[in-house]
Amino acid sequence: MASVTQRIKQIKQPTGGYIKPKEFTVVNLNDGIDLKCDENIHSSLVGLAVDYMTRYVIGTPKEYAFKISLLGASSINEDGYAQKLLKGISGLDDKSISNACKLVGYDVCFRAGLSGYKPVQDIEPNIDTISNIRTMVNRSVNFLNEYGPMVKDGFTFEGGYTNIVSTGDGDFLTKNTLWDFKVSKKAPTNAHTLQLLMYYLMGIHSIHEEFKSIINLGIFNPRLNNVYLLEISKIPQNIIEQVSSEVIGY
Repeated sequence: MASVTQRIKQIKQPTGGYIKPKEFTVVNLNDGIDLKCDENIHSSLVGLAVDYMTRYVIGTPKEYAFKISLLGASSINEDGYAQKLLKGISGLDDKSISNACKLVGYDVCFRAGLSGYKPVQDIEPNIDTISNIRTMVNRSVNFLNEYGPMVKDGFTFEGGYTNIVSTGDGDFLTKNTLWDFKVSKKAPTNAHTLQLLMYYLMGIHSIHEEFKSIINLGIFNPRLNNVYLLEISKIPQNIIEQVSSEVIGY
């Protein structure tokens, strides 16, 4: 059994991908701000910090926004330090963002086990990294104000897992769109678009009623400040059936 992202790495997609990234409509939300160029922590940590801090800023209780991080910390008996970091998050000030970067370092313990864990005490984001995270969170909030409101975040797929794909969690749902957040420096890949389609299909099979109203797949990249959108009705039925059976295992 595998997670969604692990499963994507196990399979060979058709040429160009099950869903070609160029099929998505691209909208740039230009705000005239240039990001700093000297980030000093791993992009995966930056992405998680932006994701969870966005949820917190728009009103999600921080215990829920950082729940994966807290579960990871608990798995290695560092609840006390994790709670101290969580308590130190109170907004988008430098210290709060630094604490968030440390706290998300525990995620790997829950998602992949101890093999990839490095002590979170060693995570020290520099000024450029903190500034970029603040800008990307603000961009994400502005994005949700325009494309939202959000109706569900940090969701899992109870009832939608299979013997092949047993774990995976999505980012955001608005009324009619399933969204994934990416902070990469490049446009989405076919791995990203397949991930979205898998989330949608698993959502439809899950216990969550909200997926019944989803008609679009979307990616928001606050680093590029780009929105990528695709109507699900434009995805060929044979692709949906192939991913359902051969990739997920329905």
